[in-house]
Amino acid sequence: MELGALLGTWINSNPDTTSIAKLEATDKEGKLELRISAVGPDGFIDWGVADAQVFAATPESNTGAGFTCRFDFGFAETRLQGMIMKGLLVLAQFHLFKDDSKRASYFLREYYAATHERFLQS
Repeated sequence: MELGALLGTWINSNPDTTSIAKLEATDKEGKLELRISAVGPDGFIDWGVADAQVFAATPESNTGAGFTCRFDFGFAETRLQGMIMKGLLVLAQFHLFKDDSKRASYFLREYYAATHERFLQS
């Protein structure tokens, strides 16, 4: 599967997000690997990395257009579904609580823009 369109550093377009701030997508030996940085009370929280399942837009294509992955934190699990749309990464987040906190599981969708070299220069 061609991963090129999915690769890169994706920054949340909402500067006031309380969820995922940044997603780094890399090619690890032909497979998509994701590193997530989320917003925490004292700065970013590194969720670590997860392997993602990549999907093409059609059965005839071999170009990656979307993905799913899962992060398990023990007390909670987050499932992610992402797709490229008009140059943005649309990321659906499904947060499920597995502890006895009685918190409701919830859904969130946010949009991410790829960083460009001009934003990385000081």
